[in-house]
Amino acid sequence: MAAVAASAPELKKAKPAIQPLVDLTAGGMGQVNDLILSKAGSNVELIPEIAKHLIDSGGKRLRPMLTLAMADMFGYRGTGHVILAASVEFMHTATLLHDDVVDESDMRRGKLAARKLWGNQASVLVGDYLLGQAFKMMVDVGSLEALRILAEASAIIAEGEVMQLGAAKDISTNEAQYLKVIEAKTAALFAAAAEVGPVIAGVEGAQRAAARRYGMDLGLAFQLVDDALDYGGSSADLGKQVGDDFREGKITLPVVVSLERGTDSERAFWKRCLEEGDIRDGDLEEAIALMRRHGAIEETIVRARQYGASAMAALDELPQGPLTDALREAVEFCIARVS
Repeated sequence: MAAVAASAPELKKAKPAIQPLVDLTAGGMGQVNDLILSKAGSNVELIPEIAKHLIDSGGKRLRPMLTLAMADMFGYRGTGHVILAASVEFMHTATLLHDDVVDESDMRRGKLAARKLWGNQASVLVGDYLLGQAFKMMVDVGSLEALRILAEASAIIAEGEVMQLGAAKDISTNEAQYLKVIEAKTAALFAAAAEVGPVIAGVEGAQRAAARRYGMDLGLAFQLVDDALDYGGSSADLGKQVGDDFREGKITLPVVVSLERGTDSERAFWKRCLEEGDIRDGDLEEAIALMRRHGAIEETIVRARQYGASAMAALDELPQGPLTDALREAVEFCIARVS
Protein backbone atom coordinates (compact mmCIF):
# COMPACT_ATOMS: atom_id res chain seq x y z
CA MET A 1 0.00 0.00 0.00
CA ALA A 2 1.29 3.44 -0.86
CA ALA A 3 2.47 5.51 2.06
CA VAL A 4 0.28 8.38 3.17
CA ALA A 5 1.72 11.54 1.65
CA ALA A 6 0.58 13.85 4.40
CA SER A 7 -1.53 13.55 7.50
CA ALA A 8 -5.02 14.97 7.28
CA PRO A 9 -5.67 18.03 9.45
CA GLU A 10 -7.22 17.31 12.83
CA LEU A 11 -10.97 17.72 12.90
CA LYS A 12 -12.69 19.70 15.66
CA LYS A 13 -12.57 18.14 19.09
CA ALA A 14 -16.16 19.05 20.00
CA LYS A 15 -18.68 16.37 19.08
CA PRO A 16 -19.89 17.43 15.63
CA ALA A 17 -23.51 17.21 14.55
CA ILE A 18 -25.47 17.27 11.35
CA GLN A 19 -28.18 19.37 12.99
CA PRO A 20 -26.99 22.75 11.60
CA LEU A 21 -27.42 21.42 8.05
CA VAL A 22 -30.79 19.90 8.97
CA ASP A 23 -31.96 23.24 10.39
CA LEU A 24 -30.79 25.31 7.42
CA THR A 25 -32.47 23.01 4.89
CA ALA A 26 -35.58 22.26 6.97
CA GLY A 27 -37.97 24.28 4.82
CA GLY A 28 -36.82 22.69 1.60
CA MET A 29 -36.68 19.21 3.12
CA GLY A 30 -40.29 19.54 4.25
CA GLN A 31 -41.23 20.08 0.60
CA VAL A 32 -38.93 17.23 -0.46
CA ASN A 33 -40.59 14.82 1.98
CA ASP A 34 -44.07 15.81 0.79
CA LEU A 35 -43.00 15.28 -2.82
CA ILE A 36 -41.44 11.91 -2.00
CA LEU A 37 -44.67 10.70 -0.39
CA SER A 38 -46.79 11.87 -3.32
CA LYS A 39 -44.50 10.41 -6.00
CA ALA A 40 -44.11 7.08 -4.19
CA GLY A 41 -47.83 6.51 -4.59
CA SER A 42 -49.30 4.09 -7.11
CA ASN A 43 -52.53 2.25 -7.80
CA VAL A 44 -50.46 -0.92 -7.54
CA GLU A 45 -50.75 -1.54 -3.80
CA LEU A 46 -47.39 -3.21 -3.27
CA ILE A 47 -45.40 -0.26 -4.67
CA PRO A 48 -46.26 2.38 -2.03
CA GLU A 49 -46.15 -0.29 0.69
CA ILE A 50 -42.55 -1.27 -0.05
CA ALA A 51 -41.43 2.28 -0.82
CA LYS A 52 -42.94 3.57 2.43
CA HIS A 53 -41.25 0.78 4.40
CA LEU A 54 -37.81 2.02 3.36
CA ILE A 55 -38.59 5.73 3.23
CA ASP A 56 -40.06 5.67 6.76
CA SER A 57 -37.20 3.59 8.18
CA GLY A 58 -35.02 6.62 8.77
CA GLY A 59 -31.76 7.66 7.19
CA LYS A 60 -30.26 11.10 7.40
CA ARG A 61 -31.30 12.19 3.89
CA LEU A 62 -27.85 13.73 3.55
CA ARG A 63 -27.77 13.57 -0.24
CA PRO A 64 -30.94 15.64 -0.86
CA MET A 65 -29.81 18.09 1.81
CA LEU A 66 -26.63 18.62 -0.24
CA THR A 67 -28.70 19.56 -3.29
CA LEU A 68 -30.78 22.04 -1.31
CA ALA A 69 -27.80 23.56 0.50
CA MET A 70 -25.73 24.05 -2.65
CA ALA A 71 -28.64 25.67 -4.52
CA ASP A 72 -29.48 27.92 -1.57
CA MET A 73 -25.83 28.91 -1.21
CA PHE A 74 -25.88 30.42 -4.68
CA GLY A 75 -29.19 32.21 -4.17
CA TYR A 76 -31.38 29.92 -6.28
CA ARG A 77 -35.04 30.89 -6.25
CA GLY A 78 -37.55 28.37 -7.48
CA THR A 79 -38.67 24.80 -6.83
CA GLY A 80 -36.22 22.96 -9.09
CA HIS A 81 -33.84 22.17 -6.24
CA VAL A 82 -36.66 20.54 -4.26
CA ILE A 83 -37.62 18.35 -7.22
CA LEU A 84 -34.00 17.37 -7.87
CA ALA A 85 -33.43 16.63 -4.18
CA ALA A 86 -36.43 14.29 -4.19
CA SER A 87 -35.07 12.67 -7.35
CA VAL A 88 -31.73 12.11 -5.64
CA GLU A 89 -33.44 10.46 -2.66
CA PHE A 90 -35.46 8.21 -4.95
CA MET A 91 -32.27 7.17 -6.73
CA HIS A 92 -30.66 6.38 -3.39
CA THR A 93 -33.69 4.43 -2.16
CA ALA A 94 -33.76 2.42 -5.38
CA THR A 95 -30.08 1.49 -5.01
CA LEU A 96 -30.73 0.32 -1.42
CA LEU A 97 -33.55 -1.96 -2.58
CA HIS A 98 -31.34 -3.37 -5.33
CA ASP A 99 -28.26 -3.64 -3.08
CA ASP A 100 -30.07 -5.68 -0.47
CA VAL A 101 -31.09 -8.20 -3.12
CA VAL A 102 -27.58 -8.44 -4.59
CA ASP A 103 -25.96 -8.68 -1.15
CA GLU A 104 -28.68 -10.95 0.27
CA SER A 105 -28.92 -8.60 3.25
CA ASP A 106 -31.41 -9.26 6.04
CA MET A 107 -31.41 -5.84 7.70
CA ARG A 108 -31.57 -2.25 6.49
CA ARG A 109 -31.51 0.74 8.86
CA GLY A 110 -32.25 -1.50 11.83
CA LYS A 111 -35.34 -3.07 10.23
CA LEU A 112 -35.93 -6.17 8.15
CA ALA A 113 -34.87 -5.50 4.57
CA ALA A 114 -37.75 -5.18 2.09
CA ARG A 115 -36.61 -8.35 0.33
CA LYS A 116 -37.14 -10.34 3.57
CA LEU A 117 -40.73 -9.08 3.81
CA TRP A 118 -41.83 -9.02 0.17
CA GLY A 119 -39.19 -11.03 -1.69
CA ASN A 120 -36.40 -10.23 -4.13
CA GLN A 121 -38.57 -9.79 -7.20
CA ALA A 122 -40.82 -7.16 -5.63
CA SER A 123 -37.83 -5.29 -4.17
CA VAL A 124 -36.08 -5.06 -7.55
CA LEU A 125 -39.22 -4.00 -9.40
CA VAL A 126 -40.15 -1.32 -6.85
CA GLY A 127 -36.59 -0.04 -7.05
CA ASP A 128 -37.04 0.22 -10.82
CA TYR A 129 -40.31 2.10 -10.31
CA LEU A 130 -38.62 4.64 -8.02
CA LEU A 131 -35.84 5.16 -10.57
CA GLY A 132 -38.47 5.83 -13.22
CA GLN A 133 -40.19 8.36 -10.96
CA ALA A 134 -36.84 10.02 -10.26
CA PHE A 135 -36.16 10.57 -13.95
CA LYS A 136 -39.69 11.86 -14.59
CA MET A 137 -39.12 14.47 -11.88
CA MET A 138 -35.75 15.45 -13.34
CA VAL A 139 -37.41 16.12 -16.68
CA ASP A 140 -39.97 18.35 -14.94
CA VAL A 141 -37.15 20.65 -13.76
CA GLY A 142 -36.26 21.46 -17.36
CA SER A 143 -32.48 21.48 -16.88
CA LEU A 144 -30.86 19.22 -19.45
CA GLU A 145 -27.50 19.54 -17.66
CA ALA A 146 -28.93 18.49 -14.30
CA LEU A 147 -30.62 15.55 -16.02
CA ARG A 148 -27.33 14.59 -17.66
CA ILE A 149 -25.44 14.72 -14.34
CA LEU A 150 -27.94 12.53 -12.49
CA ALA A 151 -28.40 10.12 -15.40
CA GLU A 152 -24.63 9.69 -15.61
CA ALA A 153 -24.50 9.09 -11.85
CA SER A 154 -27.17 6.39 -12.20
CA ALA A 155 -25.08 4.58 -14.83
CA ILE A 156 -21.89 4.94 -12.76
CA ILE A 157 -23.60 3.54 -9.66
CA ALA A 158 -24.67 0.47 -11.62
CA GLU A 159 -21.10 0.08 -12.91
CA GLY A 160 -19.86 0.29 -9.32
CA GLU A 161 -22.22 -2.46 -8.25
CA VAL A 162 -20.98 -4.69 -11.04
CA MET A 163 -17.35 -3.88 -10.16
CA GLN A 164 -18.04 -4.77 -6.54
CA LEU A 165 -19.64 -8.02 -7.63
CA GLY A 166 -16.49 -8.83 -9.60
CA ALA A 167 -14.21 -7.90 -6.69
CA ALA A 168 -16.25 -9.84 -4.11
CA LYS A 169 -14.40 -12.85 -2.76
CA ASP A 170 -11.23 -11.81 -4.65
CA ILE A 171 -8.45 -11.26 -2.12
CA SER A 172 -6.12 -9.96 -4.82
CA THR A 173 -8.15 -6.72 -4.91
CA ASN A 174 -5.87 -3.78 -4.10
CA GLU A 175 -6.58 -0.37 -2.61
CA ALA A 176 -6.77 1.44 -5.96
CA GLN A 177 -9.30 -1.06 -7.27
CA TYR A 178 -11.38 -0.82 -4.14
CA LEU A 179 -11.40 2.98 -4.14
CA LYS A 180 -12.60 2.88 -7.74
CA VAL A 181 -15.52 0.70 -6.65
CA ILE A 182 -16.68 3.00 -3.86
CA GLU A 183 -16.14 6.11 -5.95
CA ALA A 184 -18.67 4.70 -8.40
CA LYS A 185 -20.99 2.88 -6.00
CA THR A 186 -21.29 5.51 -3.26
CA ALA A 187 -19.47 8.76 -3.96
CA ALA A 188 -20.90 9.36 -7.45
CA LEU A 189 -24.38 10.13 -6.10
CA PHE A 190 -22.98 12.44 -3.39
CA ALA A 191 -21.05 14.28 -6.11
CA ALA A 192 -24.05 14.57 -8.42
CA ALA A 193 -26.34 15.68 -5.58
CA ALA A 194 -23.93 18.50 -4.72
CA GLU A 195 -23.27 19.53 -8.32
CA VAL A 196 -26.87 19.94 -9.52
CA GLY A 197 -27.44 22.68 -6.93
CA PRO A 198 -25.07 25.20 -8.54
CA VAL A 199 -26.10 23.99 -12.01
CA ILE A 200 -29.73 25.05 -11.61
CA ALA A 201 -28.53 28.27 -9.94
CA GLY A 202 -26.60 29.06 -13.14
CA VAL A 203 -23.16 28.70 -11.54
CA GLU A 204 -20.34 27.28 -13.66
CA GLY A 205 -16.55 26.99 -13.59
CA ALA A 206 -14.47 26.61 -10.45
CA GLN A 207 -17.32 26.87 -7.97
CA ARG A 208 -19.40 24.21 -9.67
CA ALA A 209 -16.33 21.96 -9.77
CA ALA A 210 -15.67 22.65 -6.08
CA ALA A 211 -19.24 21.69 -5.17
CA ARG A 212 -18.86 18.41 -7.05
CA ARG A 213 -15.47 17.74 -5.44
CA TYR A 214 -16.96 18.33 -1.99
CA GLY A 215 -19.69 15.78 -2.67
CA MET A 216 -17.28 13.22 -4.10
CA ASP A 217 -14.81 13.44 -1.20
CA LEU A 218 -17.59 13.44 1.39
CA GLY A 219 -19.02 10.30 -0.22
CA LEU A 220 -15.65 8.55 -0.15
CA ALA A 221 -15.12 9.49 3.51
CA PHE A 222 -18.65 8.33 4.34
CA GLN A 223 -18.14 4.91 2.75
CA LEU A 224 -14.72 4.38 4.33
CA VAL A 225 -16.20 5.10 7.75
CA ASP A 226 -18.93 2.53 7.02
CA ASP A 227 -16.18 0.05 6.11
CA ALA A 228 -14.48 0.65 9.45
CA LEU A 229 -17.75 0.44 11.38
CA ASP A 230 -18.55 -2.95 9.88
CA TYR A 231 -15.67 -4.38 11.89
CA GLY A 232 -15.20 -1.80 14.64
CA GLY A 233 -18.68 -0.45 15.27
CA SER A 234 -22.02 -1.70 16.53
CA SER A 235 -25.30 -2.76 14.96
CA ALA A 236 -26.85 0.48 16.26
CA ASP A 237 -24.22 2.50 14.37
CA LEU A 238 -24.74 0.56 11.16
CA GLY A 239 -28.44 -0.21 11.07
CA LYS A 240 -27.41 -3.75 10.12
CA GLN A 241 -25.44 -6.58 11.66
CA VAL A 242 -21.77 -6.01 12.41
CA GLY A 243 -19.68 -8.20 10.13
CA ASP A 244 -22.12 -8.29 7.22
CA ASP A 245 -19.32 -7.33 4.81
CA PHE A 246 -17.29 -10.28 6.12
CA ARG A 247 -20.15 -12.75 5.78
CA GLU A 248 -20.91 -11.50 2.26
CA GLY A 249 -17.29 -11.90 1.16
CA LYS A 250 -16.84 -8.18 0.45
CA ILE A 251 -13.28 -6.95 0.05
CA THR A 252 -13.24 -3.59 1.81
CA LEU A 253 -10.28 -1.44 2.78
CA PRO A 254 -9.77 -2.97 6.26
CA VAL A 255 -9.46 -6.37 4.55
CA VAL A 256 -7.09 -5.01 1.87
CA VAL A 257 -4.80 -3.51 4.53
CA SER A 258 -4.87 -6.70 6.61
CA LEU A 259 -3.98 -8.80 3.58
CA GLU A 260 -1.10 -6.55 2.54
CA ARG A 261 0.39 -6.49 6.04
CA GLY A 262 -0.39 -10.09 6.98
CA THR A 263 1.51 -13.36 6.97
CA ASP A 264 1.00 -16.27 4.60
CA SER A 265 -1.07 -18.11 7.20
CA GLU A 266 -3.23 -15.03 7.67
CA ARG A 267 -3.74 -14.78 3.91
CA ALA A 268 -4.85 -18.41 3.96
CA PHE A 269 -7.42 -17.46 6.63
CA TRP A 270 -8.82 -14.65 4.47
CA LYS A 271 -8.85 -16.92 1.42
CA ARG A 272 -10.82 -19.60 3.26
CA CYS A 273 -13.34 -17.14 4.69
CA LEU A 274 -13.82 -14.69 1.85
CA GLU A 275 -12.93 -16.53 -1.36
CA GLU A 276 -14.16 -19.97 -0.40
CA GLY A 277 -17.00 -18.81 1.86
CA ASP A 278 -15.97 -21.29 4.55
CA ILE A 279 -16.78 -19.20 7.63
CA ARG A 280 -16.71 -20.98 10.97
CA ASP A 281 -17.59 -20.05 14.53
CA GLY A 282 -15.17 -17.42 15.83
CA ASP A 283 -13.92 -16.38 12.38
CA LEU A 284 -15.41 -12.88 12.58
CA GLU A 285 -13.69 -12.33 15.90
CA GLU A 286 -10.44 -13.60 14.38
CA ALA A 287 -10.84 -11.25 11.42
CA ILE A 288 -11.32 -8.29 13.77
CA ALA A 289 -8.28 -9.37 15.81
CA LEU A 290 -6.13 -9.48 12.66
CA MET A 291 -7.32 -6.04 11.64
CA ARG A 292 -6.41 -4.67 15.06
CA ARG A 293 -3.01 -6.36 14.90
CA HIS A 294 -2.21 -4.64 11.61
CA GLY A 295 -3.93 -1.31 12.32
CA ALA A 296 -6.30 -1.87 9.40
CA ILE A 297 -9.34 -0.16 10.91
CA GLU A 298 -7.21 2.80 12.01
CA GLU A 299 -5.67 3.02 8.52
CA THR A 300 -9.15 3.09 6.99
CA ILE A 301 -10.12 5.95 9.31
CA VAL A 302 -6.95 7.83 8.30
CA ARG A 303 -8.02 7.53 4.67
CA ALA A 304 -11.51 8.77 5.58
CA ARG A 305 -10.02 11.76 7.36
CA GLN A 306 -7.90 12.58 4.33
CA TYR A 307 -10.94 12.64 2.08
CA GLY A 308 -12.75 14.66 4.73
CA ALA A 309 -9.93 17.22 4.70
CA SER A 310 -10.16 17.40 0.91
CA ALA A 311 -13.91 18.02 1.14
CA MET A 312 -13.22 20.82 3.62
CA ALA A 313 -10.72 22.38 1.23
CA ALA A 314 -13.30 22.34 -1.57
CA LEU A 315 -15.69 24.34 0.63
CA ASP A 316 -13.09 27.10 0.88
CA GLU A 317 -13.78 27.87 -2.80
CA LEU A 318 -17.52 28.37 -2.21
CA PRO A 319 -19.42 31.38 -0.79
CA GLN A 320 -18.74 31.51 2.94
CA GLY A 321 -21.54 31.65 5.48
CA PRO A 322 -23.81 29.48 7.64
CA LEU A 323 -24.33 26.90 4.88
CA THR A 324 -20.63 26.29 4.29
CA ASP A 325 -20.13 26.10 8.06
CA ALA A 326 -22.91 23.49 8.27
CA LEU A 327 -21.41 21.52 5.38
CA ARG A 328 -18.05 21.48 7.19
CA GLU A 329 -19.71 20.12 10.28
CA ALA A 330 -21.44 17.48 8.14
CA VAL A 331 -17.99 16.21 7.12
CA GLU A 332 -16.92 16.05 10.76
CA PHE A 333 -20.16 14.32 11.72
CA CYS A 334 -19.65 11.60 9.10
CA ILE A 335 -16.14 10.85 10.31
CA ALA A 336 -16.95 11.15 14.01
CA ARG A 337 -19.21 8.09 13.75
CA VAL A 338 -16.10 6.00 14.43
CA SER A 339 -14.77 8.07 17.32
